[in-house]
Amino acid sequence: MTSRLSRPASQSQAAIRRFATFIALAAIAASRATAQTVAQPETKPGAQRTRRIVVSIPDRKLALLEDDRVVKIYDVAVGAPVSPSPTGEYQIAQRLENPSYYHPGVVLGAGANNPLGPRWIGLNVKGFGIHGTNRPNSIGKNASHGCIRLRNRDIQDLFARVQVGDRVSLVAERTGEVAGLFGPAPDSTQAAQTIVAKNESATTPDSDTRGER
Repeated sequence: MTSRLSRPASQSQAAIRRFATFIALAAIAASRATAQTVAQPETKPGAQRTRRIVVSIPDRKLALLEDDRVVKIYDVAVGAPVSPSPTGEYQIAQRLENPSYYHPGVVLGAGANNPLGPRWIGLNVKGFGIHGTNRPNSIGKNASHGCIRLRNRDIQDLFARVQVGDRVSLVAERTGEVAGLFGPAPDSTQAAQTIVAKNESATTPDSDTRGER
């Protein structure tokens, strides 16, 4: 009688072991599938954003774009008619904190009297850049020797947001993009405002220096 009962019990135990093995294999397969899903995120972490500066010379405004979205718009001064700002596509080539001002016979360190203000963002065209100013009343006008001037608080803000290599578009006409960024064209009275700051020379500084422009 003992031998007759032992065979079914042995078969039952084998079936249980096979079932347990199946469950274990299924659990391993499920965990691998989950791991593969987690290992393939939808976006790459730390993806670099694309920044671009657009300056509208007729509007005397600067827009900072990030991934084609407007981050901030600043009022600026642009070149006077006798010394217009350059136009075209450029890149940021240099970033300087508390720059010194160089002009033939004049060297000024950082401070309230420095015509470049507290920050210099140099472009890949000699002698031109985006900077602060010691003449805040020139902002919003055609007043510089070609450079783009911002209020000192604004240049510090912009400086912290951009990097060497970022694109800079200096636009002389109101294109569709410019109208979309800055809205309606300025009125004729505002557009006619032009000043040349007192004691500024209309001559072009040496190409190897950062004269006020």
